[in-house]
Amino acid sequence: MIDTLSQQTRPVDVVILGAGINGAGLFRDLCEQGVTCVLIDKADFAAGTSAAPSRLIHGGLKYLETGEFSLVAQSTLERNLLLKNAPHCVEPLPTFLPVFSVLRGIPAALRTLFGSTTAPRSRGALLVKLGLWLYDVYGARHRVMPRHRFLSKKAARQRIPALTERIVAGGIYYDAKISRPERLVYELVTDGLAAHPGSAALTYTDLVDCDQGRLMFRLANGQTLALLPQLVVNAAGAWIDRVNEKLGAPSKLIGGTKGSHILLDHPELLKQLDGHMIYFEADDGRICLVYDYLGLALVGSTDIPADDPESVRCEAEETRYFLESLRSLLPGLSFSEDQIVYSYSGIRPLPASNADNPGLISRDHSAPVIEPQGARRFPIISLVGGKWTTFRGFAEEVADMALTRLGRSRLKSTEALPIGGGRDFPKTPEAREAWIAQTIQRFRISQSRAEQLLARYGTTAAMVLAFVSVHSDGTRLAGMPDWSAREIDWIVRCESVVHLADLVMRRTSMAIDGSLTRAGLDDMASIAAEALSWSETEKAREVEALLQHLRAFHSIRL
Repeated sequence: MIDTLSQQTRPVDVVILGAGINGAGLFRDLCEQGVTCVLIDKADFAAGTSAAPSRLIHGGLKYLETGEFSLVAQSTLERNLLLKNAPHCVEPLPTFLPVFSVLRGIPAALRTLFGSTTAPRSRGALLVKLGLWLYDVYGARHRVMPRHRFLSKKAARQRIPALTERIVAGGIYYDAKISRPERLVYELVTDGLAAHPGSAALTYTDLVDCDQGRLMFRLANGQTLALLPQLVVNAAGAWIDRVNEKLGAPSKLIGGTKGSHILLDHPELLKQLDGHMIYFEADDGRICLVYDYLGLALVGSTDIPADDPESVRCEAEETRYFLESLRSLLPGLSFSEDQIVYSYSGIRPLPASNADNPGLISRDHSAPVIEPQGARRFPIISLVGGKWTTFRGFAEEVADMALTRLGRSRLKSTEALPIGGGRDFPKTPEAREAWIAQTIQRFRISQSRAEQLLARYGTTAAMVLAFVSVHSDGTRLAGMPDWSAREIDWIVRCESVVHLADLVMRRTSMAIDGSLTRAGLDDMASIAAEALSWSETEKAREVEALLQHLRAFHSIRL
């Protein structure tokens, strides 16, 4: 991508700082409108908060009690659209909501609805039933999933025998989960570049200076780059205020909270869940969740005020909280720290707030504008708040703002635009069978391998198999039989990999799904070294840096 940029000062329409989900979504939208954009991140695509969500695509059931009905309406719509536009990585998730009382919570819910900063406790059956009914109403646009249903205590415990006897009933409703959020961010970027090859996306690029309306950057190779934008969008998430400071426009827009998660190797728990998520109220009133994520039980999430995105990690106190909450909900199962195979944490870029309870800070988004001033000739639009699910709608709103300021009109909507491997995805059983059969015949692979690659990459799997490489698809990584050498070679050479961590942490799911082995890591390092011309010293440095990161931030010791 870098070779598309001149080393001289280059005028561009829009510079987007931050390549997380909001920055990538906006980049794709503007590129589709013919706007010349440069997307820049100081690290990799989706290397910050966008890699640390609960991995849900949801309408925001809990936002009903805070009266954020427009957010629920938008979120349920965007959830339904993502199920259609990204079926290769977004799928329905039936969700069980345990209820511990009949009438409790109504006065507290009314207080919260009218602005109280004290969260409702013990949401009773009547309140839950009303909430699920409203949720179905708001989710009616482009509906793709069933409506909710209510279960008696007996029916709920027959479905999940390990549940506590304290429940009085339960509801089942439908949201969705995203299997590979980091890949989806990357696919949005590549879709944007395909729509407008005159645009560019740069990683490991630091903003050095803002001088007379000119932005100076230091590239990954040490060279400098100067851009002269008409408009700058600050999509740096938790780093927004720091970036505005560098741009000469100090702000206090962000009041982030930390969300941590753990993943458990717990086959009996997955058997009890049977494909469902349990979305439950912990004993202290906070909302928690647990569901099957790529064969592990994902448990989350905390909501703790925090402001240092560089060092955030899941702490021992949070881990104990998760395990104690699970023991209380599912006394029929045992839980211990030995079952934890991965942990992660990120800071939500929420708007600055004085709310007593972090869980009540709005998850809605806004895009405040800092107008040109003095030598800074461009306006700055900061993308504040938001949630993973609503990135497309948020991008559309900001793109329309940018188009107006650029004196241009929207050329196309992204509402029905497939993303990456979701393009031409076989959505019916018959179409899927036909795609699998054609792929087996064309590339001489097994049915299980064709299904595996379709689930992993969507229709982009054909590009993986067609890639000309010195490595074969039959050559597998040591101790990692689900990953082939050709597959890794394709990712490294074709997907803007700069560091080994880009490959392991973001282009693939092998770190979080528990499939990563030390021998397999060495195999990947050798493939990457060959493709990227690393010396033996550089290769060893990449391996050690990744191992240190996994130990320090994700509880992994290979």
